[in-house]
Amino acid sequence: MTSSSAATGSRLASRLGFSDRVFIGPAARKLAREVEAGLDLVESGLAEDLRVADALADATSRYLYEAGGKRVRPVLALLTAQLGGGNLPAVIDIAKALELTHLGSLYHDDVMDGADRRRGVPAAHAVWGNNVAILTGDILFSRALKLMSGQGDRAIRLQADTFERLVLGQMHETVGPQPGDDPIAFYIQVLADKTGSLIAAATQAGVIFSGAPAEFEEPLRVYGEKVGVAFQLLDDVIDLSAKPEDTGKVPGTDLRAGVPTMPSLLLGVETDPESVALAAEIDAGVQRIAAGEDPSILDDALSRLRDHDVTRKTLDLARSWTQGAIDELAVLPKGPVREALTRFAETLADRSS
Repeated sequence: MTSSSAATGSRLASRLGFSDRVFIGPAARKLAREVEAGLDLVESGLAEDLRVADALADATSRYLYEAGGKRVRPVLALLTAQLGGGNLPAVIDIAKALELTHLGSLYHDDVMDGADRRRGVPAAHAVWGNNVAILTGDILFSRALKLMSGQGDRAIRLQADTFERLVLGQMHETVGPQPGDDPIAFYIQVLADKTGSLIAAATQAGVIFSGAPAEFEEPLRVYGEKVGVAFQLLDDVIDLSAKPEDTGKVPGTDLRAGVPTMPSLLLGVETDPESVALAAEIDAGVQRIAAGEDPSILDDALSRLRDHDVTRKTLDLARSWTQGAIDELAVLPKGPVREALTRFAETLADRSS
């Protein structure tokens, strides 16, 4: 294989997190070239769409975009668009809008979760304060809506439905399960709304706005939502990682802030004395941190949670959601798009191994 052909698809493989070997063969390399070309259009468009005349708003709006990110949602939209007309202008605009929506949600999430860092840099609210961070998210949402509005009623409905689910997911996470709710089922629904809905919008939009066969739309929407749930379950495990240089966050950020995660929820239903004691220790530590104590008081407890069987159970649960996503791809024709989507889900399931 020549060096030029070996390089074909390397950036796409890096975005999706899997080996360049996925893109061996003429059809796979052609797919990679098309998606990478679309990604170039998305990136250059985002750089322009994020420009704001006001100096402060310009700096804050570009902050997390310039900090990096995998652009998973645009890449998935571009991938599924190859089942139809490919990198059409409508597909590029929708991909940009979904990434801007994702970016805006990060500003809001970090305020609500009290996160210190995002993408390896201080969270926006740590730099400019909560109010500016929230308003920056609002600017990004408005830019996303402007892009969507240029593609007609179907795009506006997709954005409105997705945004409503994002907000409901955050609201339900904030309020917590109500009497009679199963905490684990409640949490899965929060993940489906907060994370799955936006990834589902990306995989669904690629079909809709490329003119791909309509029978692909619903399976790919479900694929995206299930991938999103699996992605977040794995993030719950990564949140316990002892390697903050890999995550860009202090280990246990979510739990220290009192945000439930699947390992902590599963720990809460364990009945053996050691698990009950660990759950009580974590709960007490969260309350002490909220009262102003150093977050490091939970270091030892979170290390034990990371090694507990409930973390393995969380990984197993994530893999079951991943397999459910892969099963949805059966309706697609065999070929490089189906293979890439399958490999993406498989690699996602292994990223915390």
